[in-house]
Amino acid sequence: MFDRKAPLMNHDSYDDSYIRGILNTVKTIAMVGVSANTSRPSYFAFKYLLERGYHMIPVNPGLAGQELLGQKVYGKLADIPEPVDMVDIFRASQYALGIVQEALALKPRPQVIWMQLGVRNDEAAQLAEANGLKVVMNRCPKIEYGRLSSEIAWMGVNTRTITAKKAQLFGRGIQRMALNRVTMAGGTTDATMRAQKDEQAGR
Repeated sequence: MFDRKAPLMNHDSYDDSYIRGILNTVKTIAMVGVSANTSRPSYFAFKYLLERGYHMIPVNPGLAGQELLGQKVYGKLADIPEPVDMVDIFRASQYALGIVQEALALKPRPQVIWMQLGVRNDEAAQLAEANGLKVVMNRCPKIEYGRLSSEIAWMGVNTRTITAKKAQLFGRGIQRMALNRVTMAGGTTDATMRAQKDEQAGR
């Protein structure tokens, strides 16, 4: 018997190619629940992704109308005046279903629903997947980007990626690595290093 609350795919583990494909494809990310508190994980994640060339849109009703790291804050997804590729949920698990429902009402709809570390809602995932959206739960895009690009290896973390490539130095003295690493899970994906291209074009 079909359980309407069961997600359509296994969310206990993800292939690197699935995560990498999402991070290589999305350009505009709406982060719901981002905080202006510089000590909060959502602030760190927002800043990190912004620095890697993603167009980040902060969503927080308590900060609506203000700016966060130069980006206008919106009170809800429906207020965003442009298409969103991915909705990154930085709220408790019980709020995920309502956020997915809001995302599905957008025109055009986002391609991805991403729930942060500690956030899992199978009913929300099932609803999103039933409507053709990709879903990631209980993961942080900042951590996944750092792992797949081997950035976090600089801190001695085992990324499970194998590469002989060195990080390139881009504008503002920031080292960034692309996501086209060969992983122990197998396979490679063509990466689009948007930050690199944008900065080189601006020179």
